[in-house]
Amino acid sequence: MSKDKEAVDECEPPSDSNITAFALKAKVIYPINQKFRPLADGSSNPSLHENLKQAVLPHQPVEASPSSSLGSLSQGEKDDCSSSSSVHSATSDDRFLSRTFLRVNAFPEVLACESVDVDLCIYSLHLKDLLHLDTALRQEKHMMFIQIFKMCLLDLLPKKKSDDELYQKILSKQENDLEELENGLQVKLSNTEMSGAGDSEYITLADVEKKEREYSEQLIDNMEAFWKQMANIQHFLVDQFKCSSSKARQLMMTLTERMIVAEGLLCDSQELQALDALERTMGRAHMAKVIEFLKLQVQEETRCRLAAISHGLELLAGEGKLSGRQKEELLTQQHKAFWQEAERFSREFVQRGKDLVKASLAHQVEGTAKLTLAQEEEQRSFLAEAQPTADPEKFLKAFHEVLERQRLMQCDLEEEENVRATEAVVALCQELYFSTVDTFQKFVDALFLQTLPGMTGLPPEECDYLRQEVQENAAWQLGKSDRFRRQQWKVFQELLEQEQQVWMEECALSNVLQTHLREDHEGTIRGVLGRLGGLTEESTRCVLQGHDLLLRSALRRLALRGNALATLTQMRLSGKKHLLQELREQRALEQGSSQCLDEHQWQLLRALEARVLEEASRLEEEAQQTRLQLQQRLLAEAQEVGQLLQQHVECAIGQALLVHARNAATKSRAKDRDDFKRTLMEAAVESVYVTSAGVSRLVQAYYQQIGRIMEDHEERKLQHLKTLQGERMENYKLRKKQELSNPSSGSRTAGGAPETSQAVHQRMLSQQKRFLAQFPVHQQMRLHAQQQQAGVMDLLEAQLETQLQEAEQNFISELAALARVPLAESKLFPAKRGLLEKPLRTKRKKPLPRERGDLGVPNDEDLASGDQTSGSLSKRLSQQESEAGDSGNSKKMLKRRSNL
Repeated sequence: MSKDKEAVDECEPPSDSNITAFALKAKVIYPINQKFRPLADGSSNPSLHENLKQAVLPHQPVEASPSSSLGSLSQGEKDDCSSSSSVHSATSDDRFLSRTFLRVNAFPEVLACESVDVDLCIYSLHLKDLLHLDTALRQEKHMMFIQIFKMCLLDLLPKKKSDDELYQKILSKQENDLEELENGLQVKLSNTEMSGAGDSEYITLADVEKKEREYSEQLIDNMEAFWKQMANIQHFLVDQFKCSSSKARQLMMTLTERMIVAEGLLCDSQELQALDALERTMGRAHMAKVIEFLKLQVQEETRCRLAAISHGLELLAGEGKLSGRQKEELLTQQHKAFWQEAERFSREFVQRGKDLVKASLAHQVEGTAKLTLAQEEEQRSFLAEAQPTADPEKFLKAFHEVLERQRLMQCDLEEEENVRATEAVVALCQELYFSTVDTFQKFVDALFLQTLPGMTGLPPEECDYLRQEVQENAAWQLGKSDRFRRQQWKVFQELLEQEQQVWMEECALSNVLQTHLREDHEGTIRGVLGRLGGLTEESTRCVLQGHDLLLRSALRRLALRGNALATLTQMRLSGKKHLLQELREQRALEQGSSQCLDEHQWQLLRALEARVLEEASRLEEEAQQTRLQLQQRLLAEAQEVGQLLQQHVECAIGQALLVHARNAATKSRAKDRDDFKRTLMEAAVESVYVTSAGVSRLVQAYYQQIGRIMEDHEERKLQHLKTLQGERMENYKLRKKQELSNPSSGSRTAGGAPETSQAVHQRMLSQQKRFLAQFPVHQQMRLHAQQQQAGVMDLLEAQLETQLQEAEQNFISELAALARVPLAESKLFPAKRGLLEKPLRTKRKKPLPRERGDLGVPNDEDLASGDQTSGSLSKRLSQQESEAGDSGNSKKMLKRRSNL
């Protein structure tokens, strides 16, 4: 049945050639104010039928509809030979983008609505499914990231337990950052969803495309923020928790390697579940078409019964048994009664259907909530029983299988509820249909068994015979209508298969694009690293792993965006596809309407077939143009994501080059320093200015300076330790005084009460609780004291290191001046400047106080026994260097204490 207002009078297929001929020749003049006037061929009344059509929504473009008969097709071509081309005008894109359709959040809402564009609603639900899939996979990635980070922390801190305070502090920082990241994204997505039409019941296709573009931008920003959070982990561990750079770097490499495995699992899961979502969408289109056909049953029944009644009354009028005025009055009454009953069917179906949908959605929400709670408990149980560190890759696969199975259960639950809701709506539609048919039969019986005998005086037997003929005629016309519906269903299935083929082509193109982007980015990064050179194998592997992880994540996001753009392409083409479907249905109707056609009818049929081919060609051309336009948008977004990847990789390569440069500079300075020491020793041995007395004087002064430094260090250390101990004792006394001044209420009660067994028991329990409560307090006080002591030891160690290096520098400077050797201080002795910038942990060992005598000043006998030979001087210089670095036990003990 056509939905075009201008073609309503001609929208019905010819039920009989005589009736059609009569309808074309009929020129009955009706009063202009007569509301219910029958058509000559018995078809529906336009003024009443308009209420049963799909309502034209705001800004809804009126689609060109195919004519419903060959004659009307010919007339349409005569009236406007350019009508077919007008649909494909230059403004068609703007009109289709301004199409308004119902805003739906669940499939059952589509079934009970009276006026909806089913294709656009179903595709909008497909877009929501893709967004939900992205959310589920992102949450899974965050959960897997936390589990991987836990395993890496256990590898980094093998002596720490999972409930250790430091371990939990590091872990909670990442969990809080992820939660904040996800909450911020959900707020942005909600704001985007509420923007545009706001609380309006309808939405335009342009608004949908705009929202999808904003969704994509926000998801890409969230992905980049997650990248930055991962990149900051190494700095966080080094700066906040004083972890060594090598351990933090090793943790990041392990974390990246395992996250690559997780991304691979997520990518495979996304590809399969996107195909599942597409299959569910095709199923929804199938179910919606079933409901549409069922709703049209009443209209077909009404049309066929009225046509049969009109034909029966026409026979009576032709025999002179019924006047023309009586016939028109009867037809008017029947049209009014039948179409009012059809309207009642429509109203009741919408009202009761909405109640069914509301109950279905409530049941679905309840079931989803229960399933979510059960799945959360399953996740906790799995994580409690699993052994992550035994086989990390096996653990990740098992955890992914649990989460994927849970997602599939959610989808199955939703699909089952959709099927249940569809079955309920089908049952409602059939119930109302049978009720309406019974009412129609009562109308026919009343007309032929009561009204006609009283109006015409015909015997009841003849009126009953005429009633049976009318029923047979109506059954014949309904049979033709059923055959036409089967042809319509066949056309719909063919178009659905073609659409599935188009989707498969889109998936293949997406895979090709993914492969091309991966090869392009990987080739670029490998070429850059190959041209740079100089990086260590570990640094190169670290850069490549980081790039691989980011690339996998970006390509997975672009794959979902490609699916969304393919969906928008089908939404843009839905109007043209609907027009082509109507043309094909009309062709099938005309081909099956009659076995014998005259020359004129054959010409019209060939014209209809030519128009079908023309519309199919135009649809294919527009599909290619639309697909190309949206593919260009996808490539532009891929280029933007590529720029983000480039920035992160440039930063990673820059850091690797910086580390390489620092290592090279450190090695170069150490080598230059050792070379200068060797050169200085050789020059001092050969120099005529260097005497044994002069060298002994320098060595004696150096030993004295070291002794003073060590004495000062020990004094400062003892002073600080005494101060800390005094503060600790004061705090302890203050706490004890507070405990004595605030005795527990249980003790006071026990003291005043009689010495019964119950009072004694209560007092013992009170003392036990008070005694046990002291343990965490004492432990916290000791921990705080040890932290203070460790901080003081670190400060004193840095000061001692600086003073020892200054003493060594002064000794070498004086020896170089004595031997007349030029000293390049700015290049060979940067230790002092470096210490001022940042305290460094060097390899120099500090002596214990009891070992201070070993580094003391040599006695006079040692000085007197020294000769001026080169062996003696070389021995003294070597002894000075070795003794200055022989206090290893002291440094180790200090480091143990500071670590404590």
